[in-house]
Amino acid sequence: MNQQALKDLAGHLDTTLGDYIQSSKIAHDELTLEIRVESVERVIKFLRDDSTCRFEMLIDICGVDYPQRDRRFDVVYHLLSVSNNMRIRVKVGVEEEGSILSVSALYSTAGWFERELWDLFGIYVTGHPDLRRLLTDYGFEGHPLRKDFPLTGYVELRYDDEQKRVVYEPVKLTQEFRSFDFMSPWEGAEYILPGDQKAEKPAGDSGGS
Repeated sequence: MNQQALKDLAGHLDTTLGDYIQSSKIAHDELTLEIRVESVERVIKFLRDDSTCRFEMLIDICGVDYPQRDRRFDVVYHLLSVSNNMRIRVKVGVEEEGSILSVSALYSTAGWFERELWDLFGIYVTGHPDLRRLLTDYGFEGHPLRKDFPLTGYVELRYDDEQKRVVYEPVKLTQEFRSFDFMSPWEGAEYILPGDQKAEKPAGDSGGS
């Protein structure tokens, strides 16, 4: 990607959308904008319709979870301009109990992406015409891409042959949960992992024959 073209685009957006943009940077041949949640529709519509930008395609909307942060989630929009052979990334911080406005009226593909955002992260999308779960089952509890979601989930789904129907039951672990530590001595650990004792020389062995 032409770095000068990205710099020119950044300058154009700073001039036209400066009040809506919190920060912008160029990395990995893409321009990334950080904007406020209330500016989503205004900024995305501008990027689509402006004659200089012409980002005709919404490639993806994804979420990122930062549990310790005040604005827990980032919602990230990836846009493509076929006309200008250019990509842009728009990041929006959303609070845990907050919401974000749907852009499905601007890009029809957003409908699926926003349902996935709600399903997997629990980020509520206002104005969405049909905000239902997309990848998990209708009776699923919680949002599995949140970092505090338990590895085993909350319930398990199985077919009960006696009842002749699908039933949901609380997860029951057959063994105690184990936490594995994969730190290696080659990564700076100050201890020897179990099984590595064989590498130690016997006492009094100087290495000679």
